[in-house]
Amino acid sequence: MKELALHIQDIAENSVRAGAALIEIQVTEDARADRLTVSIVDNGCGMDQETAARALDPFFSTKDVRKVGMGLSLFQQAARRAGGDMVLHTEKGAGTRVVAYFQRSHIDRQPLGDMAATITAILLQNPAVEVVFCHATDDDEFRFDTRELRTILDDVPLSDPEVLRFISGLIRERRHLT
Repeated sequence: MKELALHIQDIAENSVRAGAALIEIQVTEDARADRLTVSIVDNGCGMDQETAARALDPFFSTKDVRKVGMGLSLFQQAARRAGGDMVLHTEKGAGTRVVAYFQRSHIDRQPLGDMAATITAILLQNPAVEVVFCHATDDDEFRFDTRELRTILDDVPLSDPEVLRFISGLIRERRHLT
């Protein structure tokens, strides 16, 4: 994958397959510490210890359609190539948290990429899932929460093309709902 947003989307799709109703994505850019941190937290079914121990093996998968599970291992490799690492916290019945950190200025760090496209793709493919996206920098913090938007929109689905364009614009321009 050429950008971190694609890794994030892949892990969010894993969350949906694990039954998550809420996915929280946090990107924190700390220029002073020269660090970029990406956290994806879900309230899905989580993994038992045996599955968690094998989850970073690229040749292990819980999917029936294919027997390779490259997503987490590729994300971990991307972090390590950029002077960082990735940590997986999970508990059966309690969800999963993936945290990757990168040396922000590292020449091999992949660009963050198009987070607006990533968030709208997650919502288009999974309209019932709630998504919270936060992007913090040294001097600004942007937060988007589908639960707030659903309250404003009432019965209009988030998968409506006009709503998806609106969401994409909010994220690209870092505008808040209120």
